[in-house]
Amino acid sequence: MSADSGAFDALGRLLQELVDIPSVSLNEEAILARLTAEMPKRFELVDGADGVRCFLPRERRPEAPLVVLAGHADTVPVAGAASPSRRDEGAIVGRGAADMKAGLAVMLALAQGTDPHASDLDVGYLFFGREELPITQSALLPLLERCPRLLEASLAILLEPTANAMEVGCLGNLNVTVTVRGKAAHSARPWLGSNAVHTALGVLARVSNLPVHDVEIEGLTFRETVNMTTIEAGEAANVIPDRVRATVNVRYAPGRTPASAEAWLRGILAHPDVEMQVQGNAPPGPVVLTNPLVRRLRGAGELSVGPKQAWTPVAEFATVGIDAINLGPGDPLYAHADDERVEISALVECYDIIRAFLEHPVEG
Repeated sequence: MSADSGAFDALGRLLQELVDIPSVSLNEEAILARLTAEMPKRFELVDGADGVRCFLPRERRPEAPLVVLAGHADTVPVAGAASPSRRDEGAIVGRGAADMKAGLAVMLALAQGTDPHASDLDVGYLFFGREELPITQSALLPLLERCPRLLEASLAILLEPTANAMEVGCLGNLNVTVTVRGKAAHSARPWLGSNAVHTALGVLARVSNLPVHDVEIEGLTFRETVNMTTIEAGEAANVIPDRVRATVNVRYAPGRTPASAEAWLRGILAHPDVEMQVQGNAPPGPVVLTNPLVRRLRGAGELSVGPKQAWTPVAEFATVGIDAINLGPGDPLYAHADDERVEISALVECYDIIRAFLEHPVEG
């Protein structure tokens, strides 16, 4: 495919059509139906339940490694009234354009435009919803548990927004509610109570004073961060507050387990008047640079390689032993933005990289 072949406009039109199908998390059925209708008949729908559409080749070649191209069909909500997509010179603008309907468009184009006989790899396609929600509502984890045919995959490529760089691994994502208890009293007689805000200032300062912590894994630097993201307290100007409630978000590097991340944060917040309740804890994804198919993909596009400074479903694939990496046309700087956009040329570039990976094995 090349930008002057007519496919440039076709990919732009396809992306615009996908962007115009509303698919906020928990409302993905319309776009999943469209994606299903577009898949060629040489693929078998092996699982279409509970917010997923999983397609594998009808004829699996025993000697061919299975590569799964995967992407989520849901988006974050739109601020205010939804607007139709639009073209802005060489870009498509609209909710989900970068994260990650651009990746979905590339997946469909590859399914329709590649010759399975031109590759030594078998390719499956996986579309799923609820990725923008906490991992406790995941549509992908239950699929991986109930679909043993997917466990044959030698590599999963998540077409998450990476601006066509390869991003490996991902950060764990821990969210907790911190409650600081006190005792209400009249503000003129504060000694009769216990000011929860005053206690919280001391305890939560331990979080705000933590520096960013760099962790190097296989030459890549992941940045661990701890942030207070919400806080609420107080009933009235003349009442000593008896409770503070805050949300703390921790992004932690591959190498930490979810349990160790929780224990580490509990140690920081330890205080007799503080309670910590875990709302969600998505594990990190491992770095998989030694996988031969990862090396092949990297060479096919002469790709730069960096760490994924976010959480993605590569971590969910890792829970069942499937190596996974991130590579997609969207730019993460535009993900979830009001002016979310992607250059059509980036779609073409991503298509060309993955097609070269599929059709041109590395010699030796």
